[in-house]
Amino acid sequence: MRVLIVDGEPDPRRALRTALQMMEHAVDEAASEPGALKLVERRAYDVTLLDLRLGRDSVLDLLEALRVRYPRLAVVVIAAPDRLETVVEAMRRGAVDYLPKPFTPDQIRATLERVIQMRRMCDRVADLEDQVRAEVPVAELDHPDPLEQKVLSQARLVAPSDAVVLIRGEGGTGKGVLARSLHDWSKRANGPFVTVSCPSLSPDLLESDLFGHARGASTDAVREAGKVARAEGGTLFLDEIGDLPPTLQPKLLRLLQERQYERVGEMVSRTADVRVVASTNRDLETAVAAGSFRQDLLYRLNVIELILPPLRHRSDIGALADHLLAFFARQTGRRLTSFTPEARAALDHYHWPGNIRELRNAVERAAILAPGPEVGLADLPERIMHTRVGAAGTIEVGRRVSLERIEVEHIRQVLASTSSLEEAAQVLMIDPSTLYRKRKRIGL
Repeated sequence: MRVLIVDGEPDPRRALRTALQMMEHAVDEAASEPGALKLVERRAYDVTLLDLRLGRDSVLDLLEALRVRYPRLAVVVIAAPDRLETVVEAMRRGAVDYLPKPFTPDQIRATLERVIQMRRMCDRVADLEDQVRAEVPVAELDHPDPLEQKVLSQARLVAPSDAVVLIRGEGGTGKGVLARSLHDWSKRANGPFVTVSCPSLSPDLLESDLFGHARGASTDAVREAGKVARAEGGTLFLDEIGDLPPTLQPKLLRLLQERQYERVGEMVSRTADVRVVASTNRDLETAVAAGSFRQDLLYRLNVIELILPPLRHRSDIGALADHLLAFFARQTGRRLTSFTPEARAALDHYHWPGNIRELRNAVERAAILAPGPEVGLADLPERIMHTRVGAAGTIEVGRRVSLERIEVEHIRQVLASTSSLEEAAQVLMIDPSTLYRKRKRIGL
């Protein structure tokens, strides 16, 4: 390993260097915060041993700078037992371990071994994340729908701030994906992204899950940090905040206003350094009027509001379906090139109550069942296959649909209501040969 020692005292610094070199580590030294930063800028280190003799403020400032600029660099603080308060603060700010004075060569060796194991674990997690990405379709955020692009433009503008964001939208519209993107685009991207599912637990369990609990807070309970603590330095995503029990709403309001919270069973206030993003598929204003949601909490959550459109209002259903089909074709090792015109028309006209989530499931099913190379109407779920293309309410003038879709629908209905191609052409006031070409192009 390549180790950097940062200590203002030359004799202890040299002694530690000798011990590390005997363990066959490459070692450099720095006597100050600026000197350490210069070395780190020129050379990649695996670990920094940071002695608190450098001074509390200097140590914490250097630790903060290293964490932001070099997130893979492990920092171990060295301190006497009477400096535990500063050690705790250093660990809170990103130090990975603590080496107490006086220490032996065996303790140094054990500490560095823990750092090595931690590095291997992080690399393993990164490998697993890559595998998951290969097995889950990437949620593209670069489709041409103008409604979606407007939301994404707003999201990119607010991502660098720590402002609370409330994402609204029906189930399956991608609220969780957008929340994760906000985190990835933010200055907290190297920190944790922690999700709390508000509808999934009872009020008591949800409070412990969110804030943590002290030893003995319930039968056989041991002390455990909650998700607020686990999200320290990162983003806390409160999924479906409209389902947050009324008993927890004042506590969340305090977290948002004062950055303070208490574990269940404790009277000690703790400070949180988290960015809060929330989502809901409910009308929170109606919930406020009904008395089930606090108005002051809604004001604190609704600093920045992002509204995701339902899939039926988007103009890029075909592009999303093509993207998902290409993904599932790779997953199944099948040669699937496209959808037939009839299948594409059904996808365009279906109302998609489950939004993108339902589209994903439908395309995955089709990719498995289709004989190939095209996905046909019969390969889609029955509810989509039996969609009445052109049924009342599916395409309306003035809805957010393209002119091409309106033209296709109008031609379809005229053809269905006339007895011949020539009669349909007369109604449409176009030449029969033009209508023939249009029919062939759109698959009617």
